[in-house]
Amino acid sequence: MKDSRAALRYAKAILNLAKDTKDESAVNKDMQLISSTIAENNELEVVLKSPVIKAADKMKVLKAMFTGKVDNITLGLFNLLQENKRIAMLAPIAKQYTIIFDFYKHTQVAKVTTAVPLTKEVEALVLAKIVALTGEKANLENEVNPAILGGFILRVGDVQYDASISNHLNELKKEFDNSHYIPKI
Repeated sequence: MKDSRAALRYAKAILNLAKDTKDESAVNKDMQLISSTIAENNELEVVLKSPVIKAADKMKVLKAMFTGKVDNITLGLFNLLQENKRIAMLAPIAKQYTIIFDFYKHTQVAKVTTAVPLTKEVEALVLAKIVALTGEKANLENEVNPAILGGFILRVGDVQYDASISNHLNELKKEFDNSHYIPKI
């Protein structure tokens, strides 16, 4: 709880600094890159959270991985976290930044679960439909789950629309189970 509040404070401060220099979108891309890199690389997460590894060594790893790929504000965040001995909070700060950036830009996160990955054309159609329904832009996250067999499950905010084949089959099963149909033999 304490770390999440601190991560939110750091994220707000970075967003305010980025807004002052008109780099908030570039910093958001940096934070998404950092968040996905740490999520995909378990060893990096262990290094950042380890109390045994020196902060200087953690900084060398971060600079080796992200120098040339991220904005100066993001590199400044690395230095600030090193000074405050909070490098382990980098991933939560990156996640919080993207959340408050989306709120600042009035952008929602829409999660679409499909049996196969979405094509660019279908993704564009889904995004257009979300804007038509909600009036706000959305970032699309596609989760592939072969268990739904076909169709899709769309979740935007608190609203979920289930148009999956597995859902339709379950509804049919419920209808047959609840009906008092007795077949003639």
